[in-house]
Amino acid sequence: MDFDTLEQFAGSAAGTFGKGPFAMVIAEDATELTSTLDHVQSLGFRAIFVVAPDGLAVPPPPATSEVVRHVIRHPSRRRGTAQKAVNALIALVPGEWIHYCFNGEYLFFPFCEDRTVGELTTWVMEERRTAILTYVIDLYAPNLNTHPDAVCLDTALLDSSGYYAETRRNDAGDILDRQLNFYGGLRWRFEEHVAQPKRKIDRVGLFQAMPGLKLRDDHTLSDEEMNTYACPWHHSLSAAICSFRVAKALRTNPGSRYDISDFRWHKSVPFRWSSLQLMELGLMEPGQWF
Repeated sequence: MDFDTLEQFAGSAAGTFGKGPFAMVIAEDATELTSTLDHVQSLGFRAIFVVAPDGLAVPPPPATSEVVRHVIRHPSRRRGTAQKAVNALIALVPGEWIHYCFNGEYLFFPFCEDRTVGELTTWVMEERRTAILTYVIDLYAPNLNTHPDAVCLDTALLDSSGYYAETRRNDAGDILDRQLNFYGGLRWRFEEHVAQPKRKIDRVGLFQAMPGLKLRDDHTLSDEEMNTYACPWHHSLSAAICSFRVAKALRTNPGSRYDISDFRWHKSVPFRWSSLQLMELGLMEPGQWF
């Protein structure tokens, strides 16, 4: 089902799209859109919503696939698009789980090679949790001469260390319970080119839609408990979104592209496209899920 505008999509009747979990991909351009959609589909989502501007071709699902792809036409680079689109989906699928990402981003959760996202969310609900904290891990090509946009799946690198966290406070300065701001990757190493509000790498990238719930501009949710990194009683499972988005932006923006000739440093390692590697590096953890 295609929608000519985001407003038309938001006007759909609740329950129109059946049962989840659902994924929403905000397609800012065509870069690795196909691989992103294929990866999301491989995880077991029931339907994928693609937000894309007019004129951007969205590849259809394989003929043998039962996963539905809904295309929503909207200027995807317009400020606030992700929040507006995700909030529209939240209102339409109460009780269902939602993952959102951009093109050139790939969700990994513990043991995702052998377990589906449905199995993951079922277990998380048994743990009385309604959200999974995700860390956006920057990917980048090793050779910017052969890959000037810094995007290459076959030879992608990531930082093996350099990640840290700081206490999160509300507007009144009070410490928020079990919430931290996480930093690292290219946003940390090239922070002079990244605006302060864009430097965090944490995102609530997989969560259960609730009536009245809103995604905020900083990729947190309006329910503060859903922004926590752990239960009060034990460590919680976390996930990772491996992303070329920052590398691509740093190589595209006029203010940074001529200042960066190489993203590599002594802590760069090849990305093996493996949840085990991400767990070994401490970039996500299984909690009590074995």
